[in-house]
Amino acid sequence: MLKGLSIKNFALIEQLQVSFDSGLITITGETGAGKSLLLGALGLLLGKRADLNSVKDSSQKCVIEGVFSVAKYNLKSFFEKEELDYEDETIIRREILPSGKSRAFINDTPVTLQSLASLGVRLIDIHSQHQTLEVTTNDFQFEVLDALSGADREIESYKRGLKLLKEKEKEVHTLIASQEEFTKEYEYNAFLLKELKEAKLKPDELEELETQYERLNNIEEIQERLSGSIAIVSSEEVGVSDQLNTIKANLSKIESYSGSLKELSGRIDSVYIELEDIYASLRDEFDKLEADPQQLQAASERLQLLHNLQIKHNASGINELISLTEVLQEKVAKTESLTEDIEKIKEEILVVQAQLDKVAEKIHEKRNKALPKLIKELEDILKALGMSNATFQASLELQDKYLTNGKELLTFLFSANKGGAFGELKKVASGGELSRIMIAIKSILSRYAQLPTIIFDEIDTGVSGEIAHKMADLMMNMSKNLQVFSITHLPQIAAKGQSHYKVYKEDLNNSTITQLKLLSKEERIREIAEMIGGKDISDSALTHAKALIQ
Repeated sequence: MLKGLSIKNFALIEQLQVSFDSGLITITGETGAGKSLLLGALGLLLGKRADLNSVKDSSQKCVIEGVFSVAKYNLKSFFEKEELDYEDETIIRREILPSGKSRAFINDTPVTLQSLASLGVRLIDIHSQHQTLEVTTNDFQFEVLDALSGADREIESYKRGLKLLKEKEKEVHTLIASQEEFTKEYEYNAFLLKELKEAKLKPDELEELETQYERLNNIEEIQERLSGSIAIVSSEEVGVSDQLNTIKANLSKIESYSGSLKELSGRIDSVYIELEDIYASLRDEFDKLEADPQQLQAASERLQLLHNLQIKHNASGINELISLTEVLQEKVAKTESLTEDIEKIKEEILVVQAQLDKVAEKIHEKRNKALPKLIKELEDILKALGMSNATFQASLELQDKYLTNGKELLTFLFSANKGGAFGELKKVASGGELSRIMIAIKSILSRYAQLPTIIFDEIDTGVSGEIAHKMADLMMNMSKNLQVFSITHLPQIAAKGQSHYKVYKEDLNNSTITQLKLLSKEERIREIAEMIGGKDISDSALTHAKALIQ
């Protein structure tokens, strides 16, 4: 419910601050006094786009703030989703800066207009003669029917199932598209994979293979060089080994003469030992050498195969070819398993559809049961509102298609005249008739659901006399369960308000401004008397006004 409204520097409103109670609140005032400005300001709080032209003084900031009691509306999940601080008394603020930039806040946290609008529709429901076409929409008609049907739990279950069904259908469509795409490449990928698998690639194989090839391909030169080196070491008299022996013998005879000579003799011993070890290694390498044309041919062919594969796949090495093999293997395996996956999900879809069908049947049963009750209540209220011949024809037909709130087609037809042809509301009902149908529906809804604050903006236009009394009674009954505002020109409705506000203009400091004030009992009597008889208030008008209030 709207507990307070503060408006600063908006259109003809310079500064306005007002508090509201629960129940039925009536707002009156002369045409052009500024009642529409209040709705415009509330519209900004509910997420409508701002216009710098609506600012009274464009050099100053425009601020509109509303205080809402939201404890009854189960909005904690909304606040959590939007990452906002929840308060039972929530403050919404809208600012229009001199630059034209607009800002919105919920409990002092900046929010987008989309977030503001999402919260706004849960807090205030504004209706005027020009906004009654909502009642002609199928979605709204289902909303009304479901309030009476008591199928909330089933409808929520259906919506969860429908969400799952759409996810499964999207998944299977994606898989089918992937299957078509992969199938085109399957044979080529399978061929490439077979070729790479047959190559039996090993990590870092290329370096070892190149070393082996170089050794086998140059074996004669290796043998010749090793043989020459062995001869240099071991040749009698001129060999390095024999020469070192001579040096060793010479130094051994003089090493006792000084420490440095002894050190040199030791170093020669070390060189001689190392040379003997090198000689042994040279012999081993030479003995292992053996020309093998077949092994050379195999190494050459293997190198050529790996080289060709690298060029073909634009790979920088064996490890990259191995990674490519894994990727191709995954693609081929995925293509081969897609059919199985698709069939599995199709079976899951059938299970979900079967469950949805059962829930849709239960919803259909409850709606069918509630439909006659809705029609009777509507017709009874409309008769009280002067539409004594108003009748409805409604039917529910199960469809094969899964719709957002069930599987039914709702046909809701109306006739305002006895013996008249039935037709769709938007085609056969006049604006005044739609207004009465709307207030009748809202009256019914208020008994079965927790509705947001409702504002009726001159929805009673064209109504008078006893019908006005009946409409006022409807609003009063509604206000037992929710806060109801009625902006009205009818004294019968204005008198029924538990609190009565007047919108008026006054001139201050060479400027016309709009004001809103809560009327005292005496002020209220005079306001209603003026609504009855005009500016020149007669005693009979005052008496009538007092009677209406009492």
